[in-house]
Amino acid sequence: MAEILHLKDGDWKQVETSAKPVLVDFWAEWCGPCRMLAPTFEKLARSFENDFTFAKVNVDELPEVAGRYAVRSIPTLMLFRDGQVAETVVGLSSYDQLAEMLRRHVPESLRSGVSTAR
Repeated sequence: MAEILHLKDGDWKQVETSAKPVLVDFWAEWCGPCRMLAPTFEKLARSFENDFTFAKVNVDELPEVAGRYAVRSIPTLMLFRDGQVAETVVGLSSYDQLAEMLRRHVPESLRSGVSTAR
């Protein structure tokens, strides 16, 4: 099973220094759409675990991180490359839409092995 990092206070450096791009799910326990997105996020993590790191940030536990990246609505997914935001998706999206976004950001060195998993 793919590992999804559940970031806590002080863990953000892992996102900024990751060798692989990182897809971060900004969510909250009380958010219905966030709960609906969770199985899709887990499926993406299984399908793309070799190319990306997957992490979740509970906005109630880390409001300063959500504020730093102007997260105003959840769920919000942000893809970080080299510590910088490369793409943002706000709200629910299908597995296929998110998988296509990830495929566009697979590092060049890994492109020949791009996952076509569904």
